Amino acid sequence: MIKNIDSVLKEIASLFIAEKKEIYLVGGAVRDMLRGKKIHDWDLTTNALPEEVTAIIKKAKGKVVPTGIKHGTVTVFYKNQSAEITTFRTEGDYTDGRRPDQIHFTSSVEEDLSRRDFTMNAIALRLPDGALVDPFNGENDIKAKIIRCVGNAGERFSEDGLRPLRAVRFASCLGFEIEKQTLDAIPLSLSISEKVSWERVRDEFDKILASPVPSAGFRLMEKTGLLKLFLEELSICRGVEQKGFHEFDVLDHSLLACDFAAEKNYSHEVRLASLFHDIGKPSSRKKDENGIYTFHRHEEISAELSRKILNRFHYPNAVIDSVCHLVKEHMFHYTEDWTDAAVRRFIARIKEENLEEMYRLRRCDTYGFSGKETNPHTLMLLAKRTDKMLESGRAFTLKDLAVSGNDLTEEGIPPGKIMGMILKELLETVLDDPEQNTREKLLEIARRIYKERK
Repeated sequence: MIKNIDSVLKEIASLFIAEKKEIYLVGGAVRDMLRGKKIHDWDLTTNALPEEVTAIIKKAKGKVVPTGIKHGTVTVFYKNQSAEITTFRTEGDYTDGRRPDQIHFTSSVEEDLSRRDFTMNAIALRLPDGALVDPFNGENDIKAKIIRCVGNAGERFSEDGLRPLRAVRFASCLGFEIEKQTLDAIPLSLSISEKVSWERVRDEFDKILASPVPSAGFRLMEKTGLLKLFLEELSICRGVEQKGFHEFDVLDHSLLACDFAAEKNYSHEVRLASLFHDIGKPSSRKKDENGIYTFHRHEEISAELSRKILNRFHYPNAVIDSVCHLVKEHMFHYTEDWTDAAVRRFIARIKEENLEEMYRLRRCDTYGFSGKETNPHTLMLLAKRTDKMLESGRAFTLKDLAVSGNDLTEEGIPPGKIMGMILKELLETVLDDPEQNTREKLLEIARRIYKERK
């Protein structure tokens, strides 16, 4: 019995009870309530048909949107709250391994619960009194922190190929363990998981990245074959040994770097970059004349592979560009003998808006050497110098130059490739010597370059 039920939720339930209909809170909300967590989303199930749900809510001056009407689901808006309400249902075969071929409405909440993925998600909270309906002992599994399929794990996974990845995600996010039969069924279901859309995989992948210890999820993915299926570029980093301060192979190094990003609550982009920053090492690894492995240009290859992966997962272009830029530029080695010009070039290459994220990625990378946090003294020194440079108002981009493309056009320099080249050379000049950033001096330099190159 659960007593702390939201008053609006109870009021919605009373509307159904008045019409002699059953209604239950189900899914993750019940699971989280049993774990003592706050709930944010309301998923409700009822023996009322969708048209009856619509009539009940509209009678009470609420709003109804048929968001999933073909599956018996509507979204209701009532007193500034929203909830998804689905009619009790059972499902037919899943011939495509992604969605049921057909659904059938039923009068039994127990039958509805039997179609769900894991026991912890197959508990219903009867409203408004808070009594639990738990035919698969999900409450006990929650207390034991166990993820267990409802019924036969192989059958559940054959129905929806995303369920194995959901099991891994729940384990990572909740700190639960996947029970043996459920875990053993995952490698046998990879051909079904392969059918899942990349967008659905990405959503689970992002939740693993957002978990307290992402490596827990990725290690389970590796163990079950899901990592090779969805992120082969990362999986082949296993066993790629490194040199110098590195205590781990490339995969463990990357997972530790990602864990550090999660521990410090760094951005989604930094977490992605920390996971992918070295995936170019397997293909770039070579032995030098002393028999030591080198990874020449691995950051560039890693950026190319990162772009391939992120495009495959259909990430937004802004995320892709940000992550790939961080990965490509992460191999800088600051020393205190850097000249001011070198610092200005660093700012120009990294870009002001990316500096903080780059420093964070480097902290993740360094943590991944040994699994221990190191003193960021060198990064702090660099940050102080870049801050001082930025405060000086110097030019770091083409937009900061005292001349524009229009100014060059007035000097008889045509738009196109040669103008682009001249503007880049002007920026290089100003990065070397900021005093050159005046209209007169830059136009003089531009005229000379154009005369030499045309």
